Amino acid sequence: MPAFAYKAADRTGAAKKGIIEASSPAAARAMLREQALLPLSVEPAGERRASLGRISLPSFNRGMNARALATVTRQISTLVGSDISIEEALRLVGAQSEQPQVSSVLLGVRGAILDGRSFASALSQYPKAFPEYYRASVAAGESSGKLPDVLYHLAEFVENRQANGQKLQLALLYPALLALVSLGMMVLLMVYVVPDIVKVFVSRGAELPFLTRALIAVSAFLQDFGLYLLLAIALVLLAFERWRRVPANTLRLHKGFIDRRPMRRFSRQLNAARFAGSLATLVGSAVPLVEAIHAAAAVTPNHWVRARAIHVAQRVREGISLRAAMTEAGVFPSMLIAIVASGESSGKLAPALGRAAGELERELDGLVTALVALVEPLVLLVMGGLVLLMVLSILLPIINLNNLVGV
Repeated sequence: MPAFAYKAADRTGAAKKGIIEASSPAAARAMLREQALLPLSVEPAGERRASLGRISLPSFNRGMNARALATVTRQISTLVGSDISIEEALRLVGAQSEQPQVSSVLLGVRGAILDGRSFASALSQYPKAFPEYYRASVAAGESSGKLPDVLYHLAEFVENRQANGQKLQLALLYPALLALVSLGMMVLLMVYVVPDIVKVFVSRGAELPFLTRALIAVSAFLQDFGLYLLLAIALVLLAFERWRRVPANTLRLHKGFIDRRPMRRFSRQLNAARFAGSLATLVGSAVPLVEAIHAAAAVTPNHWVRARAIHVAQRVREGISLRAAMTEAGVFPSMLIAIVASGESSGKLAPALGRAAGELERELDGLVTALVALVEPLVLLVMGGLVLLMVLSILLPIINLNNLVGV
């Protein structure tokens, strides 16, 4: 049954809004009147009206943050694992959600399923709410008849991803704030304080140390061209973003992350861990290997690795072994390929992939911990060095005050 987003007023005139299921907009209005509500607007939950005459445009840009997606996936996984149909699971989760946007998305997905579409196809209406890897995994689970197992894996994956992202953000928050405040203070000093201080030295007419002259030059530049510099930086960032949106440029950029230092090791570990973990769960859920590789490829954040993983699926379809195809791809760690080879030879590919994913995740956690631990002292060192240069540039003329006076 379709879902409708409504705005209404009760008998006291208070505004009400929410989601209601009905067979048509007219039926939705009748149900609202039965609840002693005056309907003000009733629109399909998956659509929005554009103020372009009578044209209606589909609204497929509704997003869902990582925490909401993790919670929703866990709830749907639990209900489907308890032999509740996907339609009923979506209705229950959507009805109890406290976020109207989440309810709207879930009931819109349910309505598409009731109209005869598959779960994966219904999710594709909301690409910002359900990422590509999510839809690909659901499609693989549906085709293999192992949707509950795949949903359980997705719940674990989304929750771990959200937790890891939150932990990394919290770890980097203090260094980022420290760098931002330090740079802001330095810019203010350069623009408003340093000019008044150096006027005393410049008025003496003596030759100033190099650091002092450099400080005066930087201060004058920021005073005269600071706004233009900010505008130039904004334009460069905008141009880079437009350049990055071209698929070929994104592929070239991501290939650089995989092939070049200093990001090569981290990027390979991250993408290999995501790929191996998803492939292990899908293969263990009896998803055909080629379909499982396609779904696991969508999990990898690096587009170059994703393209190479899809090439692996093509080569496996042609009849070569997974180990040979992954070796040919040239983007996976040798440890992962060796474990895949042992899993293929023993006929226990899924457990082997699970062990490889666990090992890769442990190495990745150690690498991230080390990198985060280095960020804070590095920021302190850089900021302290800049402040030291500024202090020296002011103190050197004072130390040489006798020379400046001409004594």
